[in-house]
Amino acid sequence: MTLCGCEGTTFRSSVPRAAVNIAINTQTGAFVHFKPECSGSYLTVTEEGYFLNGQRIQGPNERDRWGYGGVLVYINAWSNYDAYDLACPDCCTRGQRVRCECTGATAVCPNCGEEYNLFDGTAFPQKGSKEALLRLSVVPSGDVLLIRQ
Repeated sequence: MTLCGCEGTTFRSSVPRAAVNIAINTQTGAFVHFKPECSGSYLTVTEEGYFLNGQRIQGPNERDRWGYGGVLVYINAWSNYDAYDLACPDCCTRGQRVRCECTGATAVCPNCGEEYNLFDGTAFPQKGSKEALLRLSVVPSGDVLLIRQ
């Protein structure tokens, strides 16, 4: 097996590392509407609870850990789940989270105005910032999505 990469290149985020531990069962409650065929749908998880496409669907779970700024889980154009920390890498404040636009295709920081492309699964900045949103691990296990860092 051969691995390729740029020598000396490390990708670090400006967003401080914080524990992420969320399990989403897509067969229960309002999560049944969060399926791969729903491209553009998104779920945010914070200390305030779970929000599907901007609407609160349940309160917080004490066992959950939602990273530094909260967690955004997005179904991209290829019907894959992607997950990111909600903190803008340029602003790095817990209270100032990026928010999804009504189309769900971009996340926008209300503080600096940077827009992050969610549609293609990259979360790359669109207005000149140097960093994408901090990517989190999404591991499907049957009907359960495990979100980790």
